[in-house]
Formats: sequence, C-alpha cells, structure tokens
Amino acid sequence: MNKNIQPPIARKEPKILEKHGDQRVDPYYWMRDRENQEVIDYLNAENKYIEEVMSEHKQFEEDLFEELKGRIQEKDESVPYKARDYYYYVRYIEGGEYPIYCRKKGSLETEEEILIDANIEAKDKSYYKVGGMTVGEDQNKIAYAEDIVGRRIYTVRFRDLSTGENLEDVLEETTGDAVWAADGKTVFYTTQDKETLRPDKVWRHTLGTPQSEDVVVYEEKDDTFWIGVRRTKSRAYLAIESGSTLTTETRILKADDPFGEFKPFIPREREHEYSVSHFNGHFYIVTNWDAKNFRLMKVSEDADTTDKNNWEEVIAHRTDTLLEGLDIFKNFYVIEERRDGLVHIRIIKWEDGSEHYLDFGEETYSAWSGANPDFNTDILRFGYNSLTTPYSEYDYNMVDRSRVLLKQQKVLGKFDPQDYEAKRLYATAKDGVKVPISVVYKKGFELNGQNPLYMTGYGSYGISYDVAFSPSRISLMERGFAFAIAHIRGGEDLGRAWYEDGKMLKKKNTFNDFIACSEFLIEEKYTSAEKFVINGGSAGGLLMGVVVNARPDLYKFVISDVPFVDVVTTMLDESIPLTTGEYDEWGNPNEKKYYDYMLSYSPYDQVEKKDYPHMLVTSGLHDSQVQYWEPTKWVAKLREESTSDNYIMLKTNMDAGHSGASGRFQRFKEVAFEYATIFAVVAPEQMVAIDR
Repeated sequence: MNKNIQPPIARKEPKILEKHGDQRVDPYYWMRDRENQEVIDYLNAENKYIEEVMSEHKQFEEDLFEELKGRIQEKDESVPYKARDYYYYVRYIEGGEYPIYCRKKGSLETEEEILIDANIEAKDKSYYKVGGMTVGEDQNKIAYAEDIVGRRIYTVRFRDLSTGENLEDVLEETTGDAVWAADGKTVFYTTQDKETLRPDKVWRHTLGTPQSEDVVVYEEKDDTFWIGVRRTKSRAYLAIESGSTLTTETRILKADDPFGEFKPFIPREREHEYSVSHFNGHFYIVTNWDAKNFRLMKVSEDADTTDKNNWEEVIAHRTDTLLEGLDIFKNFYVIEERRDGLVHIRIIKWEDGSEHYLDFGEETYSAWSGANPDFNTDILRFGYNSLTTPYSEYDYNMVDRSRVLLKQQKVLGKFDPQDYEAKRLYATAKDGVKVPISVVYKKGFELNGQNPLYMTGYGSYGISYDVAFSPSRISLMERGFAFAIAHIRGGEDLGRAWYEDGKMLKKKNTFNDFIACSEFLIEEKYTSAEKFVINGGSAGGLLMGVVVNARPDLYKFVISDVPFVDVVTTMLDESIPLTTGEYDEWGNPNEKKYYDYMLSYSPYDQVEKKDYPHMLVTSGLHDSQVQYWEPTKWVAKLREESTSDNYIMLKTNMDAGHSGASGRFQRFKEVAFEYATIFAVVAPEQMVAIDR
C-alpha cells in the first residue's frame, strides 16, 4: 500500500447543534447535500485516493475476484416450488449478472415460460433489482417491482404472460409491495413518505385505470409505524400490517371483497406484537401477549369478535424457547423455535397433537422453513446450512419422516467440507453473561496466537445472526484465517430477553459483548491484536464505530460497511428515513436521558485523539437506510483525530444504495476489494494464488 499518497482533506464549516442545553459542533454538516457538486467531487476524490493507495495490489484484487467468481456455478437453477398450477423457479445463465424468473405448468416436464429476464431489463442500467413479484388470480398476469437506483423506491409494472408484453398500467414511487385481490383486476400496493421514505399508505388500483385515480384505503399516521400488505396463504384474506419496533397491528379484508373495508383484527396495544395466519375456519396468532418469548393462539373466523378474550391457547409460552414462526399444512403445522441460540423445526399433527423435531446433527447451523405455498401437501420444504455445509434445500415427508436433498449449493474447485472445522465457543461479558461465538477454520489451524482472524457481528433490532455458509470465505480460510460470528445481545439469538438486554438504555451491552468476544479469542490464542480483523454493516457498522473508539488496541483492521455512526444527529432529525420508527430501538433523544446515553457512545461524537487501527469504511450515495454523509463525515473526523499513521479509507458506491452493487458478480468485485485491503494490511505474505 502506497504511503506517499495523501488523502483528500475535507473542508470544515462548523455548525453548532444544540439540545437540552448541550452544544455539539459538527464541522462537516455541510456534506448532507447530495445535489451539491462539492460533495460529489469530494466523494470522487476519496474513491480516487483509495484506488491509488491500493493500485499496487490491483492484480491481486483482480485475481481474487476471478478466484471468488470461479467457485460459483454460473449456469444455475433454483429448486422449483409449486404454487397453484405452476412450478416456479429462478435460473442463471453463464455470464449473466441477473436472474431469469421462470415457471412450468403442471409438471417440470412441460415447456418453460419466462416471466422476467432481469438481464434484459437491466441492460444499460448501472443498478437493477426486481422487487416483489406476484401472480394474478388467473395466473396469466404478474405484478413486479423494479428499482434502478438502489434507494428502495420501486416502480410496479404489470405483464400479460400470454403475450409477454407489459400492460399500460404503471405504479410509480412505491415500496415494491403489490398484492392481487381475488377478482384478478384489483391490486393493493404501498407507497412511502417522499421525505422520510416511511411506508405509510395502502392504495387500491384497478387494472386499466391511471394511477391518478387510485384510492388510499389506509394511511398510517403514526410516524413511528411502517406498513405492508399481503395475502394469506389460504388466499382467503388480504392483510394490512402496521408495525413499529415493539408494536404491531393487522387489518383484514376478505380477498373476494376488494372494495370492502379493512377492519382491525385486534387494535394495537403498546408493546403487543402479533402476526395472523388463516386456515380451516380459524385464525392462528403468534403473539407476545403475556408471553415474552411468544405463544400460539387461535380464534374462529366466525366469532363475533377476534378480540383476545376469544382466543384459545394452542402452544404455551416457554421461558427457554422463542417461538419465531408458523407454517400451516392440511395435516400438520410447523413451528420454528429458537433455543440455545439455534433454530429448531417442530412438526405437530393436527389430528392427535403428536409431534417431532427435525435432527440436524451439527454443533452450529441455521435452518428454516422454505417456500411452502401449498396447504394440500404433507411435504415440508426446508433449508439448511452451516459454516461448513453449503446452502441446502430438502423436501421432508412429515408422515414417514424421510427427507430428500433436492439441491446443495455447488462450490466449484477442490472444496471439501471435511477439510474445515466449526465450533461454538462462549466468552464471558463484563456482567458475567455467557456470549456465544461461532468460529470456523481449516483443519490444522493452531491456537498459537499467530493466525489472522476475521470476526463479524450485528446485535440490533432483535435480528439473530445465524451462521451461514459462504464460498467467498474459503479464500480467507485457505490463506490461514479463522472466521467468527459474535452472537451478541441486541439480536434474538438467545431469545427475546437477549434482544431487550441490548437496546435502549442497555445498548452498551451489545458493544461490551463484542469486546468480550474479542478479548476471549485473543486470550485463547485464536489470534492476536496484530492479526485481528473485524467487520460490521449498518447497525453493525455502529458496532464497529463504538468498539474502535473504546478498544482500538484490540484490532489491526476494521471494516465498517454503510455504518450508522452519527447517532444523535440522525435520531434528532425526523426528516431522515427510519428515524421516528426507531425510537423504541435506540431511544428518543428529545428526552434528555436518551440524548445523554446515545451521546456517550455515538461513534462520530466520541472520536478523539488516539491511535486508530487501519480502517475501511464503505458507503452508497443513494442509501436510504444510512445516509451517505454519516460514513463520509466520520472518516473525515477520524483522519483529523487519529494519532497513528494507519490508513483510514472511504469507498463510496456512486451508483447504489444500502445493499451495494446489484449484479450477481459485481458483488464479488466488492468482496474482492475488501479482501485485498485485508490481506495488504494483515497478511501481505498471503497475497498469492492458491490451488483451487
């Protein structure tokens, strides 16, 4: 890496931000205008800087990209699933960046019908993503959504599958949700507030009429809630779902009565979360009413009211098990549960209540119920993978308990899962809590403190960080790295309490857990501070920002992707997407106790003079989740305050948003770049080709 190249220096224009009598000075507040050419010029200068710094490693980066791409089977096809009269699947062609959405009628032996070829649709576009795609009642029309910027603002189009031509109907500036009513000509869709991008309205559209004549059927006026619309698996009901961090509400309408009124299933109550399924004359409700880890209830659809007083318990609350999901079939129902940090799939027979669990046989893994749109089957489609087992799909016969492996992700080259070992470890946090760590490495890995290790974490919104297989990770492990996931508080890895202990005024548990995991891995000689790489994205980028302020001595290299780092300023700005809806996650800084607590950990506010490690920060100009200016300002401030001569680099994707590049292989270019920076800093001796 070229030390002689100087980074761009951001202009400073101090702005005083005052709240609760406290003044903060932000010298880079001016960067918030993406229409300002000075901002664009600065971002381009940062991109040029990092390109020049890494220029001597360009060949390795390109070789690494070919290595990553070379493990992927370019010509590929998903496992078909049956929905009504058709089998649906996605396939990829050699050299194709985007999926081709297909179906076959009646059996897999019939002629293929292409619904959407995203390679054609994406032509001449720097970004392209197909959002939701739903099939109409006559199975001859589809509604599909497309985003060509990466800001998650979709245009919904309609296609007549008998001709392959699009209809004149076009729905602009939507969230991508589009659901058909039973009449085959009425569609419900959602739009977002133009400034905050909060999904706030459900509209009714009739095919053949202009969007200007569409009618709002529901508006969510509480700015802490978002909305969505769906059709139940039974196809009998339409459902509008409103949700905030802690509270949900569902409104239902019979699918054959599209001009009727959506009625609340049960009115919202603060901190009551529930979801509704429909089957065989009953509604089934997964609810946390008097049940922190959720339970399953039911009520007759013919009841005078679906109020909680009429609910009957089906599965009781358990303190050691989180009830995460429900899937219903004609003879069985399937429960996804989380216990001891792992997902368990429980199968229960309607007739007599007999039950059993699927056995997965590994120490650390992830599993889930897959695409199961059909009630009338005894076959459960489920997915499975682990740190050493590639993504796999199975059909499981719930009657005779046999399973068939339909497909396992093919990893090209010499990959053999038996060459790698995965473990579940436990670190002790500063308050005595045991925090799980999943770790994987190539067999022969020695605990001598000399090996590089890459650890990631998230720890927010109750999102569990399940283990997953990654072909790209082989490039790290084959060059001596171990890979680890810290299952820190703030996620729901160990149940609802695990989440609640890592949010609001307990948020610092998330950061302390990650530091404890880091210290543990060093103490156990999995790595050393000179070989330690950490990564997190979005709220995981916040995690990176906090731990690098608190313990920069623990790490050699920190990668923070699209990081949420200017916590106080963002959470005080109600015009920014996501802000008001996240008060129940972080707290409302308009209240002083939350302001003070947020300020005490906000990465941007807590940057100070110290020896920061090498850092790579990524951003997307069109990011709707974390605005590009947060990482941009943070890097400028880090550079100004850092007392080390380590690299602090910013890379902004000028054509994408929160999720990065849209193309199948373009994503590997981003991974190859990040990996190249890691090797250049942590293991330059490993910047060589490996035998694949």
